[in-house]
Amino acid sequence: MIRADFYRDRDSRLLGLHISGHAGLAEEGEDVVCAAVSSAVMMTCNTITEVYKINAKVNVEDNDILLKLVSDDKGDGDRLLLGLMLQLDLISQDYPGTLKIGVNDR
Repeated sequence: MIRADFYRDRDSRLLGLHISGHAGLAEEGEDVVCAAVSSAVMMTCNTITEVYKINAKVNVEDNDILLKLVSDDKGDGDRLLLGLMLQLDLISQDYPGTLKIGVNDR
C-alpha cells in the first residue's frame, strides 16, 4: 500500500508531504496506481520548485518521496499540495486498498 502523509501548520496550511510504499496492484513497473501517484507527485514537486520557485526541500528515493516547504509566503505551495491531495483521494477511490492518505498537524 502507498502511504501519503501530508503535514500542516496550526493555521491548517499544508507544509509538505511524505509518500512511500508500493500500491501492490501489479508488479513493480507495471502498476498503474504507482505510475499515477508518482506522476502526480512529481508534477506537484516540479511545479512548486521550478514554476512557482517556492523554496522547498525535495528528496526522491526508490518508493519514497519527501517534500518540505521552507517558505510559502503567498500560499501557492499550500494550494498545490491541496490539489495533489485531492488527486490522490480520487485515485484511492478508484483503486481501494492501494493508497492511504493522512494529514498530520505540526
